[in-house]
Parts: sequence; C-alpha cells; structure tokens
Amino acid sequence: MSNPPRIVALTAGGPHSWIMINALRARFGDFPVIREEGEPAASLWRRRRRMLGPLKVASMQAARLPLKLTKRGTGSIIQEMIERYGLQPDPPQDVEVINVASVNSDACRSALQEYAPQAVFVISTRMIGRKTLSSVQAPFVNYHSGINPAYRGMFGGYFALANGEPEHFGATVHLVDEGVDTGGILYQSHLSPEPRDNFHTYLWRLAAGSREIVIQAIEDAVEGRLNPVDVDLPSQQWFAPTFGSYIWTGLSRGVW
Repeated sequence: MSNPPRIVALTAGGPHSWIMINALRARFGDFPVIREEGEPAASLWRRRRRMLGPLKVASMQAARLPLKLTKRGTGSIIQEMIERYGLQPDPPQDVEVINVASVNSDACRSALQEYAPQAVFVISTRMIGRKTLSSVQAPFVNYHSGINPAYRGMFGGYFALANGEPEHFGATVHLVDEGVDTGGILYQSHLSPEPRDNFHTYLWRLAAGSREIVIQAIEDAVEGRLNPVDVDLPSQQWFAPTFGSYIWTGLSRGVW
C-alpha cells in the first residue's frame, strides 16, 4: 500500500493470534505488536472460583485429564491445516514486539500513544480496562473464537457443538468495550468442523476460516466505515468444560 495504515496489535501470543496478525501483515504491511505477559494461571483460577464456586472450578480442573488424553493425534490434523490453508502460526523474525506486563499497564498505554494508531487489533488478551481503551483515539477491534452474543468467553466453537448447535460454530470480530465480548459486532464467520476435529483443533479450524473477516474489519476501521450490527441471539458467557460435561458430551454427541 502506498500509504500503509497505522495499526497496532495487542496480544498475549499463541498460534492462532499469530495466524491473524500475519494475515494482517500480508495485507497491510509491517506494524508493531504489543505483547502482554498474560494472566498467571493461579490468578485466573482464583477469579473463576469467586465467580463460579469451588466445586464447579474443581470439576473444570479435573477435565484437564481427559482433555490431555484427547489431544493425542491432533498434531497431524493441525499440520494438515497449516499446509492446506497456508497458516502462519509463528511470529515473524522481523516483527517489532513490545513486551509489557499487561494491556492495562502504563507501559502498554504509553506504547499505544507513541504509535498513535488508526486501529488497534486485539486477540487473546485479558479484559481491557477503560483507561487503556480511552488512551488513544482509535477503535479496538477484537477477534473472538465464537459466535457472539451466544458464545462469549472461552471455547465458543466447542460449546456450540457440545450444545447441538453446529450452525453457531464460527467466529466474531467485534469492537472492544469493558465487558466480556459484549462490544458491537462487525463480522461473523460460520464454518463447519471436520470429522477428526476436537477440542484441540477447533481454534485452528476457526482461525483458518476467519482471516478474511479480520482483514475486512481492520480495513473498515482505518477507513472510518465501521458499522456494528445486532445479532438476535441470547447472551451467555462460557468458561471451560467440567469433567462430567466433557465426558457426557463426548459419549452422547461425539464432540470431544
């Protein structure tokens, strides 16, 4: 592009984050990435216990055992997707990365103000507070692996299938506000898993089929033509499967 737009990405990293960031770099050219350390696991589980209660959270933690077992053999499925769809799940060597403790830190806000972006792309971060959201005059645009508002929170693709709603297996690109995936919806992808997919490959399947809506949303953001839409679905936030629900859904629906 003759006049590349000013874009900054916020992320905690991870393969599907880099898939989207690399897709944007292919379209718009280089841009800086602010990478947060991410929330410690102990803090995350402690917050969940306050929200959901200790028994449910203990069952979520117990589910990690069968989840670990179903991970076997998924490496080849993921590698097939990487090759088939040309996915780039690793950070490029030439990317400018600014490491910060949190997206809600003074260091993050200072970096955003220094770059003065036209659009901030958000993927896989903790909730962003008002102070950071108001630190620059730019829309914050988030990629979420689920269909909002019905599948806010975590593992939206899995829960849509677990609930017998394959029509809601997809992803959402939306504006960021102070809620959990509650901002205005910009675009959604509606996809289909393949027979060998499971909990460990759904994120990859969604990322592979949702790069175009991310690119379109950022194009809209830098050109000042964002147009959020309403989606008529019940709103619910999801966390992680419990031990019993994961086993039951796998046995009864074949969704692992």
